[in-house]
Amino acid sequence: MNIAVVGTGYVGLVAGTCFADSGNDVICVDKDSAKIEALKNGKIPIYEPGLTEMVKRNIEKGRLKVSQDLDMAVRESEIIFSAVGTPPGEDGSADLSAVYTVAEAIGKAMDGYRIIVNKSTVPVGTADQVYECISRSTEHPFDIVSNPEFLKEGAALDDFLKPERVVLGTTSEKAAEIMKDLYAPFVRTGAAVLVMDNRSAEMCKYASNSMLAARISFMNEIANICDRVGADVHFVRQAMGLDSRIGRRFLFPGVGYGGSCFPKDVQALAATAREYGYTPRIIDSIEAVNNDQKKNLFKIIKEHFEGALSGKTIAVWGLAFKPQTDDMREAPSIVVIKKLLKSGAKIKAYDPVAKETAYEIFGDSIEYYDNEYDVLENADALTLITEWNEFRNPDFDKMGKLLKNKLIFDGRNQYELEEMKEKGFTYYCIGRPVVK
Repeated sequence: MNIAVVGTGYVGLVAGTCFADSGNDVICVDKDSAKIEALKNGKIPIYEPGLTEMVKRNIEKGRLKVSQDLDMAVRESEIIFSAVGTPPGEDGSADLSAVYTVAEAIGKAMDGYRIIVNKSTVPVGTADQVYECISRSTEHPFDIVSNPEFLKEGAALDDFLKPERVVLGTTSEKAAEIMKDLYAPFVRTGAAVLVMDNRSAEMCKYASNSMLAARISFMNEIANICDRVGADVHFVRQAMGLDSRIGRRFLFPGVGYGGSCFPKDVQALAATAREYGYTPRIIDSIEAVNNDQKKNLFKIIKEHFEGALSGKTIAVWGLAFKPQTDDMREAPSIVVIKKLLKSGAKIKAYDPVAKETAYEIFGDSIEYYDNEYDVLENADALTLITEWNEFRNPDFDKMGKLLKNKLIFDGRNQYELEEMKEKGFTYYCIGRPVVK
């Protein structure tokens, strides 16, 4: 099939590349000339394992093209995906200005029947607004499909190529059948393709992400209670996860969630509820607990040093909001580091891929290192914020020799309490007893 994808951000570039890799002819469109030139030269604006190689391969094969020419892309494609950004406004609602701008441009460029697919995460009712917007710009027939993405940063290619489900929102049987054909190569192992109305499809993304965020915030609240009553959240989490009604996933307490999806989607769902006259009490609490949890690790550090953080050197492992990405949006590390800096501490930080992204936020206010051990030398403590694989089984003996004090603040509960005790570390984590 001939496909256009408007927007070469995280969602658009992954979707367009995966469609091309399955044999389709894809044109990825972006108004950013620097980004387009970089893509033509094989430079990818985001970090995602395996994506650079896949982009280069499909550009070389001629199946994937990149361009600033939206009109050309619309004329040469039968399906146009809109994957532009929908950042949150001050009230948490999604900013849809780019969605509507692209919709109008698509309508003006159309020269026949097209399927326009909303791939961006958009509030319920957006498909109706996009339909009206395009209708004002064209007399040609078209169908709108709501096709939310469910990609995890760091595992996006696998998620797209082997989806657990594909959601298609449309009232058009013709559009539904064409979209099923497009996704057929990805669901050969039996993954469900769900066809429903547009509003239900739009709601699926917000409901799914808010539920996952709720599990994280719930476990963080349980961990905070464990701290106060003397229980160990590690055992509590294990017992809960063995209940088939609950399951094991997303039950890990820590320093809170971040990224571009959970915070934005929880806020947008709450804003939508209010728009329709409903007060979303649970959804509001998800966000409130998460915001507080990002501050919790700093409180633990501050209490250990009895408030005397001025002049202390704190080593930080992990800056990105999660492993396998350089994304710093809403990252818990931002909250922790800024509070430490405000308290007079000096920060030495290491992250496998997020150094450049972090520099855009912190500038020269912190020191950046290219090795996880170099960052420890003469530091008063180590703070682990992002659970990269290389931090899971480090050389504790080496760490103990490099640090001034054998002191670890672990925001991701990576290490066993008994091992920390045997190695002679003072070890703080989330919802578990302190090792001293």
